[in-house]
Amino acid sequence: MIERNWRCPSGELDIIARRGRGFVFVEVKTRRSTRFGHPLEAITPDKALRLRTLARAWMREHDASGPIRIDAVGILIQGSAVDRLDHVEGIA
Repeated sequence: MIERNWRCPSGELDIIARRGRGFVFVEVKTRRSTRFGHPLEAITPDKALRLRTLARAWMREHDASGPIRIDAVGILIQGSAVDRLDHVEGIA
C-alpha cells in the first residue's frame, strides 16, 4: 500500500497500492447489514467514473505513470468481526 484516505477537492481515494508497473485504487465500502443492499451496490456507475477521475488526479499530483486499475472491497461486519469480505477487480 502506498497511501490511504487521499483527499483532494473532488473527493477521496480509500487505498492506493502498487502492482507491478501499475497502480490499484481501491474503494472500500463497509456495512453492518444488507438491509439496504450489499456494500458494493453503493458503487454506482457514476461513482466508478468519479473514482477513475480521482485516480488520474492522484497520478498527476504524484507525477506517476503506468496502468491504472480500480477495485472495490465490500465488507460486512457482524458485531466486532468481519462476517464477509468481497474484492472485485477492475470495476471501472
